[in-house]
Amino acid sequence: MNPLANSNNKNSATYAITSELFDSTTIMQQQVLLFDGVCKLCNGWSRFVIRYDKQQRFQLATVQSDAGQQILLHLGLPTDHYDTMVYLEHGQAYLKSTAFLKAIVHFPFPFRLLGVFILLPLGFRDKMYDLIARNRYRIFGRYDQCIVPKACDLRRFL
Repeated sequence: MNPLANSNNKNSATYAITSELFDSTTIMQQQVLLFDGVCKLCNGWSRFVIRYDKQQRFQLATVQSDAGQQILLHLGLPTDHYDTMVYLEHGQAYLKSTAFLKAIVHFPFPFRLLGVFILLPLGFRDKMYDLIARNRYRIFGRYDQCIVPKACDLRRFL
């Protein structure tokens, strides 16, 4: 069975996740951000989320974790190399620039102002995203292994 309800276009920014794939209490009703756990830029993003998500609406998962791997498999995304962050929001999966922009609007001012960039054409936004993603290790560095979250932050991770 195809896990994607809208899988005809793999370049699409949005996928609908069929409910039989995920437990509705853990994925379908939550907002989940998947990120590359060895990428220093991506880890900075996760620290940003933990710091500024005062309502604790977001759950986090590294793409290398069991939960992250399961989600990637069900979305038909690669599980051995990672070129996109994934944002799951109430049954929809957003990728690349759309994932970032859909998530950032939930943060306090002034960060939410970045959401205005959703008005730019998807192709342009994703080209910029891909440029950063392709060079993130070279520019920001990488860890040898996933960083273990602080004990006080563990509840935020799947």
